[in-house]
Order: sequence, then C-alpha cells, then structure tokens
Amino acid sequence: MKILMVVTSHDKLGDTGKKTGFWLEEFAAPYYTFLDAGAVVTVASPKGGEPPLDPKSDLPENQTEATERFKKDPAAQAALANTVKLADVRAEDYDAIFYPGGHGPMWDMPDNVTSIALIEAFVKADKPVGAVCHAPVALVNVRGQDGEYLVKGKRVTGFTNAEEEAVGLSAVVPFLLEERLKERGGIYSKAAEWAPYVQVDGKLVTGQNPASSGPGAEALLKLLRSV
Repeated sequence: MKILMVVTSHDKLGDTGKKTGFWLEEFAAPYYTFLDAGAVVTVASPKGGEPPLDPKSDLPENQTEATERFKKDPAAQAALANTVKLADVRAEDYDAIFYPGGHGPMWDMPDNVTSIALIEAFVKADKPVGAVCHAPVALVNVRGQDGEYLVKGKRVTGFTNAEEEAVGLSAVVPFLLEERLKERGGIYSKAAEWAPYVQVDGKLVTGQNPASSGPGAEALLKLLRSV
C-alpha cells in the first residue's frame, strides 16, 4: 500500500497576525495508523519542504500518544521536514490520498488547481480519498466523474460551525466549512463537538475534527484492504 498524505503550506491565520498551519495530531495519528499497517507513506505539500505547524497544536494540552511518538521519531520528522512538492506528485503512483487538517488548508486548498486535479485523478481511478477536520475544504471545488461537485449527494462531515465558534475563528476563516459542504450539495452530518466522527461514502472518507483523524485513517485502510 502506498499512501500520499497532503499537508498545508499556509501559515497565516487570516489578518490576525497569528500563525497557523497543519494540526500535529491530525498528521501524527493517521501517519502511524498507515505506517503500522505496513503502508509506505509519502508526505507532500503545495510548496514542498517543511510545512508550517499550527503552534496551538504543539501545546501540552493538545498532545496525544501519536504526537509524543512523533517527537521521538527522527525518520517521521525528516519525512515531514522534506515534503514533496504537490506539483511533482502523480496519482498513479499511489493507492490512496489523505489530507490532514489544521486551519491552514482553509486558505491554500479550496482553489488549488494542482490539488483539485490530483484528487480528481484519484476519484477517476476509483481510489480512496480521505480528509479530516478542516481538510475536507480540499474537496469543495473537486468534481466527480459525472461533472458535478464530488461531495454532492454524498455523506460527508468536517469541522463544524459550533467547533469554529468554540475556537473563536468563525469571523477569521474565509468561510465556514460546514456551510460550504452543504452549499456544494453534501449530505452533511456531525456528532457532538470534539467527539470522533467519520463518514464513509463509497471511496470518500471524511472526519469531523482532530479526534477523528485516527478513525478516519482506519476507515481509509479498510477501503484499501477491501479492494
């Protein structure tokens, strides 16, 4: 199994002057889920090189078993520090694609033509596509094989309006992910705030929040194993 993980290259939290990026748990939990299952994992980002880490995700209260493991793992740190440039990636070289979240993707993923074309290539090849928390934003302008929005008529989830409100960034993000997924025709559902929640529809896997990143990766693996 060859799995491509795509993280954000965006580090500015709107006009706040604060930093953002990818969320550490949402990278680490899926990364080790895939690795422990015997998969070969490649990490890519729009700009390549070292992606920006959301500083809040590195605070003591946001550490998990997976993030602690990552901090003791030089090989994983090297893979993350040297991400492949997204434009240099080919869908045919991988069996599945997975997008970890963090607020960064809200800016550099929705209209990223390289990312959109890549996801559409995975969809066309009937390969699993996964995204958790804010990362389902990478799907909002992707088209399915029928020319309609990929999420139209599909069961999806992602970071909720209530969760965005809880972190105080509703007025900072370019738009609310829950609303945009609904606007695109997605059959959006959610669990309680911060509870693990994953939706699988065909080969599409989406997770609601950081706690959903491990379960989302497990769901993606299940799809791969059923092929």
